[in-house]
Amino acid sequence: MTDLAGYHRTSDWSRVRATVAGFGVSGFAAADNLTHLGARVTALDESDNETKAEQAQLLEVLGAMVRLGEGSTAGLPEDTDLLVVSPGWRPDHPLLREAAARGVPVWGEVELAWRLRDPERTVPWLAVTGTNGKTTTVQMLDHILRAAGLRSAAVGNVGRPVVEAVMDPAPYDVFAVELSSFQLHYAHSLSCESAAVLNVAEDHLDWYSSMQEYAADKGRIYERVHRACVYNVADPTTERLVRDADVVEGARAVGFTLGLPAVGMVGLVEEILADRAFVEERRTSAAELCSLDDLASRAPHFVSNALAAAALARAHGVSQAAVRDGLRGFRPDGHRIETVAEIGGVTWVDDSKATNPHAAQSSLSAYDPVVWVAGGLAKGARFDELVQAVRHRLRGAVLLGRDRHVIAEALSRHAPDVPVIDVGDGETESEHDPMARVVAAAADLARPGDTVLLAPGCASMDMFANYGERGDAFAAEVRRRAAQG
Repeated sequence: MTDLAGYHRTSDWSRVRATVAGFGVSGFAAADNLTHLGARVTALDESDNETKAEQAQLLEVLGAMVRLGEGSTAGLPEDTDLLVVSPGWRPDHPLLREAAARGVPVWGEVELAWRLRDPERTVPWLAVTGTNGKTTTVQMLDHILRAAGLRSAAVGNVGRPVVEAVMDPAPYDVFAVELSSFQLHYAHSLSCESAAVLNVAEDHLDWYSSMQEYAADKGRIYERVHRACVYNVADPTTERLVRDADVVEGARAVGFTLGLPAVGMVGLVEEILADRAFVEERRTSAAELCSLDDLASRAPHFVSNALAAAALARAHGVSQAAVRDGLRGFRPDGHRIETVAEIGGVTWVDDSKATNPHAAQSSLSAYDPVVWVAGGLAKGARFDELVQAVRHRLRGAVLLGRDRHVIAEALSRHAPDVPVIDVGDGETESEHDPMARVVAAAADLARPGDTVLLAPGCASMDMFANYGERGDAFAAEVRRRAAQG
């Protein structure tokens, strides 16, 4: 077996037999670039579709072997020196257990990307993780970096695979990198310039055996950080992860807060986003970064994301003016606290991206009174804490999806006076077109001045292809209702 300790871009990859498990976006990028470097690659995936078949043909032309379809991951090829896994593959999968038993190293696509950085043109990584807000924060950060005149790219879990970005010959100055806990689980040597954990809340408990394991994977992002570990003052777990991290000497802990910032933090001074971390006179003064009016939303979680992005950018040396200009020009992607319409004094908001209780609570906290549309796949999460926090804001709730009973039970325990309408899961003929029933039910509950908020707190795949399709269905029904007057 080839010893991969110290392997990097210019190593002799022709000696390496690599198996890539998972042939999605990141898996294909890993297999493609390993083949390009000369490694002997076998790519495996249990699913098979037209897109994967076309990609397989391309890789086979380049010399890789691709096995698609049921049974393809039943065993690890005998001559494997390295197993590269796509995000989401559990450590207890038989393929990974076999690799562990045989002493085969397991890397994620992020670990591979870190190893393949160009040694002659090192591009710093500013990395972000957290249960919620990762994509928005990374996109904000990318906007700020570009406003500063830097050649930046938002990569990772946000879209483009990191390995594809690091192998791109384009002369980037910096990467804004979104990393999930799954990606961090298989990243062993990452050493970012600066990193942020936005929050840690219940999620993916169908994958992790405990919250402690989930939090520990989030904390990997702080390991070997060079400049700044950015944490959420309102979330003690994020600060603990900083304290536990083994960082490079000289790295600083920088908090972000919706309150007045202490020395070494960024936060709010009345309606101003202020920096008391990266100014020389931080003990006696603060630097103005921008105002709340410069942001696309005043929702507390959106402001927190902006503060985290600003902290990472300031740690990189970006000016106050660039922070302001970047945040002023930023607009979030669809299905993130997106106002769809106002009908009869009722505002309809699509936050379909709120796919866990923590995200839903953040969204609900921005509105009062609110008719809450929720439900889907709960992924093992509980809703008691959420309902206790927002019950006084709720005009009513409309529930749909497979695990809607979990939310209904929490509402019954902690908000028994809140009216609840159950529209089902769309599996029977009587529940046909459940989103039409959702909108009709929400309209019956709402009064002028209320907000109807789609913040499901659950994943969407029980009824929809993804959260975007769910949000589109909601928005289409709301617009249809608006058109009818």
